[in-house]
Amino acid sequence: MNPSLENLQLYPFQKLAKLFEDLEPSDASLKHIGLHIGEPRHSTPEFIRQALVNSLEGLAHYPTVLGSDLLRTSIAAWLTKRYHLSAINPDTEVIPVNGSREALFAFAQAVIDKHEGSRPAVVCQNPFYQIYEGAALLAGATPYFLNQLPENNFSVDTTQLPDAVWERTQLAYICSPNNPTGRVLTLDEWRHLFDLSDRYGFVIAADECYSEIYFDEANPPLGALEAAEKLGRSGFPRLVVFSSLSKRSNVPGMRSGFVAGDATILKKFLLYRTYHGSAMNPAVQAASTVAWNDEQHVAENRKLYREKFAGAMRILGDTLPVSMPDAGFYLWLQTPVSGVEFCKRLYREGNVTVLPGSYLARVAHGIDPGGNFVRIALVAPVAECMEAMERIRDIARKF
Repeated sequence: MNPSLENLQLYPFQKLAKLFEDLEPSDASLKHIGLHIGEPRHSTPEFIRQALVNSLEGLAHYPTVLGSDLLRTSIAAWLTKRYHLSAINPDTEVIPVNGSREALFAFAQAVIDKHEGSRPAVVCQNPFYQIYEGAALLAGATPYFLNQLPENNFSVDTTQLPDAVWERTQLAYICSPNNPTGRVLTLDEWRHLFDLSDRYGFVIAADECYSEIYFDEANPPLGALEAAEKLGRSGFPRLVVFSSLSKRSNVPGMRSGFVAGDATILKKFLLYRTYHGSAMNPAVQAASTVAWNDEQHVAENRKLYREKFAGAMRILGDTLPVSMPDAGFYLWLQTPVSGVEFCKRLYREGNVTVLPGSYLARVAHGIDPGGNFVRIALVAPVAECMEAMERIRDIARKF
């Protein structure tokens, strides 16, 4: 067996299950409200469901790894319009993938060169999506972390790592809008990361699966491809973006996303995927095509999240230090005690499940950036979320 498997930590939700093993809610009359998993619970639009059903005859054919021309063209058109790109080539700069999760993992296996000499490094923000760490370890690399802290507005402070680490870095995972902090990188931050990529030669994997959940319709979050174009980086050198329909269109079960960016890197990644056996289901491709071509359902989806965040700010605002994220559907909430203890109290006294911030982070540079936080996923229906916020407020007032 691959010995690197021994280095993988329990997934956050497995840790949470162990935390609650010996706990029971004290009030059996309270309905459980789960806000710990970032799984959208709004209804899947009917037109997407129907497109999936109408395309089931595609199951009689093997799909190509590169996907259909129609799907790639729809993704390229969406990218061009959404990020004000001059052009993106659907044949060489876009690959459909089975959700961003599998692609984020597979990408490290294709990019990391274990034969360069010293052990390669992979950099990511901290706290982070645990797939980044697992992908790095199983690719034979060492993960290094950039702490995101409230005192610097959860920015990406690259000075936390010495030049010796950056010289070994082959891949950097950057999540914007960020999971869990909701922070969106600025153009200046992207400029700095691109400069580092130019200097040290590493690839940037930009995870943007929360890009379409934001609160001002006139100001969508800046994307990495958009930043590259604004900065005159023709061809998106050493940059690959990962996106998904899961959050945007409420179809996490379809496992549909894409990667886009540097054509030279994507050519090699496509070769890897040909052997990886990861072609997208033809019916899912057809449903994905119609989803990328429609924006009305996405705007309606955002309205629901705006309503939930407005309610959360109103209910929690005079009790906890809560603030709006730039984007996404998470509240990254600072707690009066450790995040683990706060989660236990919420579950025991309020039958509400959220995730301790430390389960999404690692101790780095002497700090656990998630230790006194919890992540709250505002994914449940509006009324259910508001009930949860009231329970959280009432329990927080006891500390």
